[in-house]
Amino acid sequence: MNIAVIICAAGSSKRFVKDQLHNLEKAKKKQFADVAGRPAFLRSIEFFAGRDNVKQIILTIPAEDEEMFKITHGANLSFHGVKLCIGGAERFETVAKALALIKDDIDIVAVHDAVRCCLKEKWLDDVFNLVEKTGAAMLACPVVATLKKVENGKIIETVDRTGLYEAQTPQVFKKDLLKKAYANMGNLDKSKISDDSQLVEALGQKVSIVETDSSNIKITTKADIVIAEAIIKSRPKPKPQGPAGAYYEAQW
Repeated sequence: MNIAVIICAAGSSKRFVKDQLHNLEKAKKKQFADVAGRPAFLRSIEFFAGRDNVKQIILTIPAEDEEMFKITHGANLSFHGVKLCIGGAERFETVAKALALIKDDIDIVAVHDAVRCCLKEKWLDDVFNLVEKTGAAMLACPVVATLKKVENGKIIETVDRTGLYEAQTPQVFKKDLLKKAYANMGNLDKSKISDDSQLVEALGQKVSIVETDSSNIKITTKADIVIAEAIIKSRPKPKPQGPAGAYYEAQW
């Protein structure tokens, strides 16, 4: 099946930018921050760009960054055949705008956070295989922390974590199903929408999961970059398909 990937990089990164300003550094949104030498969003794109069944990649970015982005990253986007889409005020608005750009011959749509740049190829293989069978699938990690419910600064309950999973991305759906879910969004409370799976669940569709682990980290603060870099460096390096250049190791 033909797959389109929407890479979400249109967020304002308020917490990440605030952290940098606090440290008197030049503010940079997390999706554009360097992770082990390459921007987070580019690392995310590269996981999908080399796959034969991925026929379209759409990168959503903030409107205020469009000119700068084309100047600094236009060559990379062109190399990978990535189409730009200006995002909306909220994530669901951003994905809706990208959905409108999906080509007619696409069967499956994957929605991925640009700042989850520590994917594994096996996870992608598994989630793409699963969505062909079930129509809706996503990556998710078992909750391992002890969870407390708190009111007025006091613990009122220790939450049973049995069966609890942390939602991750990519979240992958048959194209027609995801479009139907977004068409139904007017019947939902938009303030409570947190991911695409939730929209699909609202139709009564069950969403299957591929179990991952916490290394599929979402960069939220500056400290998360250090963790992401350690994860990337701990992974086996891909073997070059041709003769290795003199500086091959340096890029990793």
